[in-house]
Amino acid sequence: MNERLLTIDGIELCADSFGKQGNPAILLIMGAQSSMIWWEEEFCRRLADEGRFVIRYDNRDVGRSTSYEPGQPDYHFEDMTDDAVRVLDAYQIDRAHIAGMSMGGMLTQMIALRHPERVLTITLLATSNFAPHLPPMEEKVMDFFSKMGAVDWTSEQAVVQYAVDRSRVLVGSKHSFDEAKVAGLAKQEFTRSARMASVTNHALLSGGESYLSRTSEINVPALIIHGTEDPIIPYEHGKHLADEIPNSALLTLEGAGHELHEDDWDVVIEAVSKHTSASN
Repeated sequence: MNERLLTIDGIELCADSFGKQGNPAILLIMGAQSSMIWWEEEFCRRLADEGRFVIRYDNRDVGRSTSYEPGQPDYHFEDMTDDAVRVLDAYQIDRAHIAGMSMGGMLTQMIALRHPERVLTITLLATSNFAPHLPPMEEKVMDFFSKMGAVDWTSEQAVVQYAVDRSRVLVGSKHSFDEAKVAGLAKQEFTRSARMASVTNHALLSGGESYLSRTSEINVPALIIHGTEDPIIPYEHGKHLADEIPNSALLTLEGAGHELHEDDWDVVIEAVSKHTSASN
């Protein structure tokens, strides 16, 4: 790992990189409540082996980045989009390919509209612009997250069990569930977290509406990757993005849930490599 703690505009952002700086850069933005480690190291290395300089980082309130008191996030989604640009600035990168998963994909759309001069292409994994007519998350997911208040965030065992249970709810039928891998990543998450309970702040954030209503104005090539069995952001959301964003392509992951499963890495890495080759 090549972790760096970046202090910019009074905000600390922990970032990590793979590959040769100078190669075309891909900035990876993870989803809500999840630090950068969920972009698994092997996935990042394999993407870097395609001739890319891969950067992943912790959003605010996860990992080693700036955290706020639980229940009191002093920032908005717009601030998080600016954080991505802060990371690019720290690595002296003028323009990059941006890839985001779930909430990270929402932020990626916002970056493409708020900072278009910094974006070469976007890749949107298991995400949405949350147009009002799109279907809601499945009831099993709502039931699971309704119990978050009972989690003891000071207990490694409780945090690991929460992560395992969450991943089990989100996995699709095509893939086996690797409990040991999820537990290992969750232990790493707990160990490196500045304040584990602050992950709950992501559910309280506001902002972004003025950008997400303008998805059709995104003017860089877009790759949308979505599983057909995503229970939190149903597949129809991915299809809608592909219809809304000009110059976009949809990669459908049959039987995949709300996940970037190792079984799908080959096809995802191949697609992202091809997608980010045309605009370097």
